[in-house]
Amino acid sequence: MDSRLRAALLAPLLLAWLAAADLDVYVDDALSSGWQNWSWGTTLNTAATDLKKGISSLSVTSDAWSALSLMNPSGYSTYKGFQFDFAGDPSAVQLYFQGTTDNAQSAYIPLTAFTGITSTAFTTVTIDFSALAPTGTPLGSGAWDRLNFQALANGATYHLDNVKFLTSITIEPLFLSAEPIGNDLIAVTTQGNVDLTTVKVKLNSASVSISNTTTYSPVDAPAKTITYFTLSKSFASGSLVITAGTNTTFTYTLPAVRYGTINVPNVKAISPYIYGVNWPTSASYIQHLGVTMSRWGGNAVTPYNPFGDFTNAGNDWYFENRANDAGKADDWLAWVAGAGSKTMMTVPALDWVAKDATSYSFPKTVFPNQKAFDPYKPDAGNGLLPNGSFVSPAPDPSLVYTQWNTTLAKKWLSALVHKPDIVNIDNEIEIASSTHYDMHPNPVSFDEELARVVNFSIAAKEALPSVKVAAPSTCSWWFYWTSAVGLTDNAAHYNMDFLPWFLQQMKAKETALGKRLLDYLDIHYYFQPDTSANDAAAKALRLRMTQSWWNTSYVDESWIATSNYNSQPNNKAVWLIPRMQQLINQYYPGTKLSIGEWASTADGDITGGLVTADSLGIFGRYGVDSATYWATPDEKGPIGLAYWLYRGYGTYFGSNSVQVNMAENIEGIFGFYAGVESGKVSLVWINKNT
Repeated sequence: MDSRLRAALLAPLLLAWLAAADLDVYVDDALSSGWQNWSWGTTLNTAATDLKKGISSLSVTSDAWSALSLMNPSGYSTYKGFQFDFAGDPSAVQLYFQGTTDNAQSAYIPLTAFTGITSTAFTTVTIDFSALAPTGTPLGSGAWDRLNFQALANGATYHLDNVKFLTSITIEPLFLSAEPIGNDLIAVTTQGNVDLTTVKVKLNSASVSISNTTTYSPVDAPAKTITYFTLSKSFASGSLVITAGTNTTFTYTLPAVRYGTINVPNVKAISPYIYGVNWPTSASYIQHLGVTMSRWGGNAVTPYNPFGDFTNAGNDWYFENRANDAGKADDWLAWVAGAGSKTMMTVPALDWVAKDATSYSFPKTVFPNQKAFDPYKPDAGNGLLPNGSFVSPAPDPSLVYTQWNTTLAKKWLSALVHKPDIVNIDNEIEIASSTHYDMHPNPVSFDEELARVVNFSIAAKEALPSVKVAAPSTCSWWFYWTSAVGLTDNAAHYNMDFLPWFLQQMKAKETALGKRLLDYLDIHYYFQPDTSANDAAAKALRLRMTQSWWNTSYVDESWIATSNYNSQPNNKAVWLIPRMQQLINQYYPGTKLSIGEWASTADGDITGGLVTADSLGIFGRYGVDSATYWATPDEKGPIGLAYWLYRGYGTYFGSNSVQVNMAENIEGIFGFYAGVESGKVSLVWINKNT
């Protein structure tokens, strides 16, 4: 055959093969063509031989929250899945995908979602883009071009090999779970083309027939199917065995019946604004999760300059100025309100805001002996000496910032086309001498914080007469009671703890001025028990620690139980919500309670979702007025799904909390919340005894 004819015949076959080829990222000795190393806080060895499949492997060591980050400008949006060989501690690493051109980001995928992974040998992990583990949500559309293996709080060391994107995924028919969910109902979750007629049920060794089935494809996980089987008889305590397919069995020991009552006439209003988040990503995000309060907050809003839309994240990122990620505040207020959410916006209250989008406070050329430098801007340092102390003296703030005051704040707020519902007076300024050391190196005292809140509250209410003010947005339990100056500050103020003193002083200001300057006592609360190991013990602790929201008898399982620096009653327990409500009633009645930042400690873990569902129920039951999660939980991850229980896709748990009485005191192991809306009662029941 003529060589030219042979080539002509083979060319289409070759092109078809190329079109169907997997996309290699790493095989042996080097990253594959087109892949760029965008990692941070990470050391790579692309030719490791201590553990390998083939010639070599990719050895990775990442600091806490740092990542192996690889980017390919050509992208991988057309591929069906991702596969890699992994050896390491799966509890130390999570994976996520990004699109750098459209700012798309996937859910976090904890490697604990995959079984059989060890540190001593490679395990092949395959991720189906139509059903990301562990929730089964699809990757979705996006200009995907970056992948990230991120270390968690303790850092991570691991090996990778044979990393590639797949052109096709074969979905294995599987019965994923089968569980009792009601008096006579089981839910069977499947993937692929399974035979549902093979599902059989035995209760205490006796067969139970199935009287009805209903199949549902969840909107958040379309690659999965949930089928509800109604049984011909109710459950009883004892053994429940569900078999499916040829070799799948699910076994449960059903406990004795627990008796309780839902007292529908005894109701308490639920504030609709407890279902909030910081920095929602889009209007659809707000509408899907039913987000009711959206907050413009965090460390980077303290130096926000609204006249140029510049900001600086302080010690969160090398004290560098940058263009504000969220754009103009007025535009943000417009689209958030347009999506149906109330708005909470932070007003800077220190003396400086960013002057441009390029300056930074600690250049290597001026301060060469610093602990770390920005890997993407090597001249920008973190302001810390190798021993961990700050460079001293602090730099001249005018090199990076421009002055800010109440006159400028009023000018900005008065010109807003779209008005916020609530304004925070700055964010965690009690720790500004650390987070924003470059422009405020001196510790913030009781008196300074009060003065800034008062002055900027007056400015805000003059510019926006109908706005509500939330303050002091204190960062943590420690600073509820003292300042960065220390206990000498308490001593100089009649030995009062900070928040009671603050409320007392704000009440006095109202009396003196004839108008209220503080509408919400705003605090931030992060659970203090150490759950970073994320092992079975840490997960059990995570589920217990939600008692710190309300339980006067729950001794906090953290440093709080052993500290004795404040004068609060029962200070080994947090019981945060009733405690704050008591302080409000004592020192400034009529003030509402806002929790401007809180988090589950494990956004990618199912226990984080349970903590969130439990907390949202607690907020409604105990009368929190506003709460916003930090920061933006993945819409289809465990935290987002907890929001779905109460507000997602038009769900309404209820506008009133209904009293639930159990015959036994089991609130430490179960969370149970009832709500009523238009005569319909909804019940959320959380099993924390897992």
